[in-house]
Amino acid sequence: MLDDFFIRALIAGIGLAIVTGPVGCFIVWRRLAYFGETIAHSSLLGVAVAILCDVNLVLGIFFTATVVVFIVFLLERREGLPTDTILGLLAHGGLALGLVLLSFFPSVRIDLHALLFGDILAVSRQDLLVIWVGGAIALGVLCWLWTPLLLTTISSDLSRVESRKPLLSKVLFGILVAAVIAVAVKIVGVLLIVALLVIPAATARRFASVPETMAIGAALVGVVSVAGGLFASLQFDTPSGPSIVVAALVCFVLTRLPLGLFGKGNTGA
Repeated sequence: MLDDFFIRALIAGIGLAIVTGPVGCFIVWRRLAYFGETIAHSSLLGVAVAILCDVNLVLGIFFTATVVVFIVFLLERREGLPTDTILGLLAHGGLALGLVLLSFFPSVRIDLHALLFGDILAVSRQDLLVIWVGGAIALGVLCWLWTPLLLTTISSDLSRVESRKPLLSKVLFGILVAAVIAVAVKIVGVLLIVALLVIPAATARRFASVPETMAIGAALVGVVSVAGGLFASLQFDTPSGPSIVVAALVCFVLTRLPLGLFGKGNTGA
């Protein structure tokens, strides 16, 4: 019989996968993996902010990540620097600054390994509430942004013609990614969250014919990855967060085999 902590971890992981799958599709379509990496790396800075301001960890990470989102868009519009240069600067600068600030709190017990690689087996009932309620809100926001984001992904000019305000959609999507990462850091950690966003979406793209199918497929791949990774972690006594990512990677590889079960999709997004 499975222990309660394992059941909680499984429920938490499934709840997260249902959200990261569809969100990850837009990250794949819009080639924003490095953007997600930047937001994730800023999470350590958010941890320091949460400790300094004595607020909830998720709120501290979300606030800091949202500030980073606005800084990215501001620098893109005003500085004329290449986007990848801006993201590299903020990603590594945020990570380094977070680590330095955390060193000033020697009296506060911080599990740095759990922050970097996650600790899904330590989720509480309160964490489950945050994940599922927050996930439902995130999916609602994504549904609201779905059409504007698709139009912007296909063509910014088309989005403007349709009066969909592409810049506003991009900013709101950035904030949505910040919220998802803030909730997910405890499960898979700063260094692995982007993998959970990107790999299931990339896997589902193989056999999806329309964007909606790819979003549903990405969520299903994420659920399978969570379940497979957790049971593998239980069986082989491996770290749970990395095991989930490895399971997702196995799914991706299996769908790329010459004799795979799925045909190549033609998702146009």
